Amino acid sequence: MTQRKPITWLGREVASLNPGSFALVMATGIISNSFFFEGRRGISDVLFAINAVAFAWLALITLVRLLRFAPALWGDLIDPARVFGFFTMVAASDVFGSGLSLRGLPGPALALWLVALGLWLVLTYLSFSVLTFRNGADGADIVAGGWLNAIVGTQSLVILGTVAAPLCGELADTVFVLIHALWGIGLALYGIFIAVFVHRIFYRLVTPSDLTPMLWVVMGAAAISTNAGSTLILTDSGVPFLTSMRPFIDGVTLMVWAWATWWIPLLVIFGVWKHRVHRVPLSYTPLLWSMVFPLGMYSLATARLSLAADFAPLRTGARGMMWIALAVWMATALGLVVATWRSWQAESPRAGAKA
Repeated sequence: MTQRKPITWLGREVASLNPGSFALVMATGIISNSFFFEGRRGISDVLFAINAVAFAWLALITLVRLLRFAPALWGDLIDPARVFGFFTMVAASDVFGSGLSLRGLPGPALALWLVALGLWLVLTYLSFSVLTFRNGADGADIVAGGWLNAIVGTQSLVILGTVAAPLCGELADTVFVLIHALWGIGLALYGIFIAVFVHRIFYRLVTPSDLTPMLWVVMGAAAISTNAGSTLILTDSGVPFLTSMRPFIDGVTLMVWAWATWWIPLLVIFGVWKHRVHRVPLSYTPLLWSMVFPLGMYSLATARLSLAADFAPLRTGARGMMWIALAVWMATALGLVVATWRSWQAESPRAGAKA
């Protein structure tokens, strides 16, 4: 009779936890929020319940990793190829907080926003210090490094910040100014990173191994910037200075949405080139959640832009992408289940072991 070792298996999984694992929460949460936005509460609530479990579980095992496997965690934090993955914790907290807010729980949403803001402050200066002082000419590059997660985390603070600001009493105006500033910081970072990314993709040799699902964050970062901009347009801050900025936010938001849209066919071509032309098998990896999230974010960003721009035809495209995102989420979730089962099976004692 074979004997499994669940504690050993779980310990190994926790020790090697991918810093970007919270992308699962981001992806599930944003699709849930998209369905809520479209009035489909049934699907939205099911996904929200799944996300609540996933968020709690990932938070727990991250804490366990901090307490029991601190060297492994620290190794990821000072690795320029992995540190930006931690920004998924910021975005996941904000996306889940948005789901709570939609369900009439602004207090917990505010708490999550404050946690996310604190994480963002620490990770921003830590990650860019690591990128400056530890990344050499042959080190991590923008294709594999997930650097664009920094933009996603920044813009997620803007979106939930519009909910948090009115709850801050006398500090409400200050928070509104802060989230407008964060939107600008996110755009500036995107401008810097996309220039580096485009140079890397178009002017240097690209191999199939370079084209990971992480590339979809290029589109996702633009989509969440669109969503953040549209949210600012639709929110009355009551601050005259910020109100005067709306025409600028209008124009930039539309251009960023157009840029996100332009990337989608090209990213599909990249996938076809890798998996059809070069016949690289498609298998589950945690990075797949970094593809699911941009699809869901694009859907919600387009729907919100349709309101901000008062242009109803955009809503049709948003609905179509919403269902595509759900289908990809289901396929990725199935892949996660299968991969977890296989990992569990691999923990069985070697042939010949006795119970």
